[in-house]
Amino acid sequence: MSETAGAGNAPPQPRAAGLPRWGLWVLLVALVAILLSTLVWLAGRYEASQLQSRLERDAAEAVSDLRSGLTRNVQSLQALQAGPPSPQRWIADAQLLLHERRELLRIEWRNELLQVQAFAETPYRRVPAFVRTGRDDAQVHVVLACANAERVSGPGYGISYFLPQPDGQGLEVMELCLPQVSGGEPTGFVIATYALGQMLSSLVGPQLTRGQDVSFTEADGTRLAMHGGLRRGTRMFTAQQLLDLPGNPLVLRMDDWRAEPDLFPNVLTALVTTMSIALLSVLFLLGKDMRRRLQAEHDLAEALAFRKAMEDSLVTGLRARDLAGRITYVNPAFCAMVGFSAEELLGHGTPAPYWPPERAGEYQQRQEVRLAGRHVPPREGFESVFMRKDGSRFPVLIIEAPLINAQGVQTGWMSAFLDISEQRRVEELSRASQERLQATARLATVGEMASLLSHELNQPLAAISSYATGSLNLLSSGGGGAPAPADLQLALRRIAEQAERAGKVIKSVHDFIRRREQAREPVAPRALIDAVMPLVTLQARKLGVRVETRIEPGLPPVLCDRTMVEQVLLNLARNAMQAMDEAGVARPSLLLQVRWAKAGDGAAQGWLAFSVADQGPGIPAPVRERLFTPFFTTKAEGMGLGLSMCRTVIEQHGGSLAYESNRPRGTIFRFTLPTAAAEPAAPSGSRAATTA
Repeated sequence: MSETAGAGNAPPQPRAAGLPRWGLWVLLVALVAILLSTLVWLAGRYEASQLQSRLERDAAEAVSDLRSGLTRNVQSLQALQAGPPSPQRWIADAQLLLHERRELLRIEWRNELLQVQAFAETPYRRVPAFVRTGRDDAQVHVVLACANAERVSGPGYGISYFLPQPDGQGLEVMELCLPQVSGGEPTGFVIATYALGQMLSSLVGPQLTRGQDVSFTEADGTRLAMHGGLRRGTRMFTAQQLLDLPGNPLVLRMDDWRAEPDLFPNVLTALVTTMSIALLSVLFLLGKDMRRRLQAEHDLAEALAFRKAMEDSLVTGLRARDLAGRITYVNPAFCAMVGFSAEELLGHGTPAPYWPPERAGEYQQRQEVRLAGRHVPPREGFESVFMRKDGSRFPVLIIEAPLINAQGVQTGWMSAFLDISEQRRVEELSRASQERLQATARLATVGEMASLLSHELNQPLAAISSYATGSLNLLSSGGGGAPAPADLQLALRRIAEQAERAGKVIKSVHDFIRRREQAREPVAPRALIDAVMPLVTLQARKLGVRVETRIEPGLPPVLCDRTMVEQVLLNLARNAMQAMDEAGVARPSLLLQVRWAKAGDGAAQGWLAFSVADQGPGIPAPVRERLFTPFFTTKAEGMGLGLSMCRTVIEQHGGSLAYESNRPRGTIFRFTLPTAAAEPAAPSGSRAATTA
């Protein structure tokens, strides 16, 4: 027993003797690697600390430069108010100061009520900074800065804010308020607008920004403005300094991108590294044979990974089944398509979990025929419906082929699946688009009919107008008899006016159909109301409707196509009166109102809102959804084009036509039109400079 045991233990002795030598080599290499890493790390830490210290000094120097520059600017701004300057002299001095100080965007002279007396813009910007938003939007920042200035009895700064520019970009700016006091009483303020980015480029020394990135940040680290010649590296060093301005403490951040510390920062590290490389070279030679053996395993793993990547990258679902109908393979695309994992599908027979229960019998019969070999599937595939794990159905295109092994024997079936849900959605969109095209063709036909009618009706209307005018002339001349009654003259004059108005309406419709540029002119709101009142009053008397008009005083004229807008007012008023008449309202009333547009009217400042309010039954919910749809009407003899044309006319003027419920009952139709003063104007800075 002992001999057998000794003989059995003899072979492991060389391995036991070899293990300590291998362990010593591993320990030696590990110690050298640790020593090298420690020395390189310490040298790198020392170099990084030196860079960080220098960056801290540069940041402190940059803050000092900013304080000096801001103090110098305050002194220069105070010099603007030396003596009682005139606006012309003040503007000239301010423009000279702006030419010298690029960080200033705008200087204003305001009185004690913060009203602008004069101002000057920087000459270094082709477009004034406040041309897009206007100076009024920054009033709250000016008030805040002046409040800080009065609190500290000196220069006060407002918080920075973002100023959008016409080119799609913007500036981060802040306001400086410098109060002017005479005899202990405030006499005015000097407001200066700083561009934070230009402050960094103008007030910070160029030697500090040449290789570093300087920026203003908020307390949470958000960058407000940035400047500097940034050189990218692998590591960033950051220093921060507080620029404590009265009313607006800013954080100055300085970033320096540098490469990692040199691998050999000193001679000692280089010497130790050289010795370590020699030792590691010996280790490399010893491990050469091991790398050769690992290469074959690596190649095999690469081939398997390449095959797996190809299978996973497919967007087509793949499924393999054996001759018994059991699933033997599925790719990730198929699993994602049906919502089941590979573990849930592999080895599963019929019925498959992704078959809809209502079609399981049909699919089972088709698979039995397929597996029996009595039917070869078409090469172009066939469509079917599958069910996801969540129960939703989706259409698929299935392409199947026999699965042949290396010996030429069929072992199953390989199937490819394409989700054609998107294709079906595109086809549905195409059908909907075709229907819209047909509706557009009908609208084009209506346009041609309207154009033809306008052309044919112009001549008889012109003849009516001519006959009415001739009759008025004959009645005015007397013709040797008694003068005509005044009512007859008024009736003939009304005939001539309405014939002329009908001609204008037909011409406007003709131009509208042909999409010509319509002539727009400033028209007083009352003139528009007065123009349609005779026809509105005529129908109101017939239907017993009380008509009331409300026009705010002092409203400016609107810029519009007079004839088309009058037709819109007339159409809305007639619809309202007809709705009240059909509903049998006891005391029907109609209100025509014009006022300034508000925020809820969907229009900007400088627009007027026209409204037509009735006391009718309101608009039912099913009708609201199709109210402005062409050819939709609730009237027996209506064409369904009135409201659609009205909305198109108003939208061509840039306004909007909407409706809302009236209280306690009825409906209000409201549309907006631009005033003549709402046209695009010259930049505000140019107007203010001219006024000053």
